[in-house]
Amino acid sequence: MTSARVPTRRSPHLAPFTVLRWAAVVVIAVLFAFPLYWVVVTAFQSRTGVFSLPPRFLPALHTAPFLYVVEHTDWVRFMVNTVFVAGSTVLLVLVTSALAGYALAELSFRGRGVVFFLVLAVIMLPSQALLIPQYAVALHLHLLNTYAIQIVPFAASTFGVILFRQFFKGLPRAYWEAARLEGVGHLRYIWRVAVPLARPAAVTVALLTFITAWNQFQWPLIMTTSSSIQPIEVALGHYMQTFEANWRKLSSAVLLALLPVVVLFLVLQRHIVSGVAGRDSGVNT
Repeated sequence: MTSARVPTRRSPHLAPFTVLRWAAVVVIAVLFAFPLYWVVVTAFQSRTGVFSLPPRFLPALHTAPFLYVVEHTDWVRFMVNTVFVAGSTVLLVLVTSALAGYALAELSFRGRGVVFFLVLAVIMLPSQALLIPQYAVALHLHLLNTYAIQIVPFAASTFGVILFRQFFKGLPRAYWEAARLEGVGHLRYIWRVAVPLARPAAVTVALLTFITAWNQFQWPLIMTTSSSIQPIEVALGHYMQTFEANWRKLSSAVLLALLPVVVLFLVLQRHIVSGVAGRDSGVNT
């Protein structure tokens, strides 16, 4: 004999806390979003509207600053440089992360725990503390002022290795056993079976790596001197000197640099949660 379940009534005292929580979320969201919104307003504002008092909080939809940035600067070249560097970095990170993550998850070898600990230890090292020795190494290898110095040092990602490792550890061992019976080796199994099943992890690593590579400023500023190979973030630093107090043109350049990353994030954002949380691996158990 089963007892009837008594429905629980939500306490009326919880409602004010819920309202306060959502109010805090809205306030924090506004504080974070307002600077970006103000950049949009400034970029589309009229020439006199930028310095008007009281300030105008609605954009006037003037597109002349955008056209000036595209037509009278080397914007296209900087964008091509950034896409090439970011895209090459993403490809290398996916390959190295998948291989290292699979080795740490599926292969048994002496010192595997030590290797994984060393991978985690990389996160604890501040990148600024390594700039001088890294610059010295790049100087002796004649890599300064090249595309390679912007790509190769970031070809491996600690976060990518850890994320792929966690996904591969969740794959059923029967998959590998079945592949081995068919004469499939480890490399073919990784690219034909393991990586497709770890699609959320791959998309998450690719997206975060692309955003990080796209936003690189300090590293290319130090390691490169030629504007022909520098990315867009360094170009924005040059534009601050070129445009000086012309906030409309500078804001337009910022939005043009930000737009590809925002669009890519909005398209792929649903994969980030499932990738980081370890869900949606494509495996039905």
